[in-house]
Amino acid sequence: MATLMAKAPRMLYPAQHFVNNSVWLPRKFAMATSSAATERTYKEAFDSAANKRFADLIIPHILHLYGSCATSRDFEIYAANATFEDPLMCARGVKQIKSAFYSLPKVFKESKIVEYSIKENMVSPGKGEILIDNKQYYKFLGKDIDMLSLIKLYIEEGKVVRHEDWWNKKPISNRETVQLPFLGRIAEMTRRGSMLATHVLMRFGKDPSV
Repeated sequence: MATLMAKAPRMLYPAQHFVNNSVWLPRKFAMATSSAATERTYKEAFDSAANKRFADLIIPHILHLYGSCATSRDFEIYAANATFEDPLMCARGVKQIKSAFYSLPKVFKESKIVEYSIKENMVSPGKGEILIDNKQYYKFLGKDIDMLSLIKLYIEEGKVVRHEDWWNKKPISNRETVQLPFLGRIAEMTRRGSMLATHVLMRFGKDPSV
């Protein structure tokens, strides 16, 4: 006990007692410590639950979009100026995003996300990044197509401001991701052209009649 007292910081506790070599701390100190620990535990649990609830609200809409069964309500997760990009298209604004996903059943007999896992990087409530590691299935001209993908959702003020779909988990080609910026620029222009053509064919993002 003498050795313990020599190593420990010198502190004075009123009404301190030693029973069976155990230290009984003052009641106020113990209650304050317990209260602070409980508060931290509740805060961590609340933050984790809040983030989880946010992802739970987003994911069903994403599954609808990729499952060729989207309705206008599924696009309410996006901010007005949100963008969507994959290796084929680059959509700007909710109307173009609608055209991109409403076109899926026009091209594929069937499409859906069959497997997925979620990772959240939320820096504050309603702001951060959600990563969806997934496997997509498409049926095109009688052929079954399976594709691995990484969907990246960037969140601000509770809305998706940027949605990227990395096929085969590879970054989308642009001026910043390819060795020759000129080729990246061509890829960007091609995606924009494809998107604008699709936008016209889909009547500028018009919601389908129910």
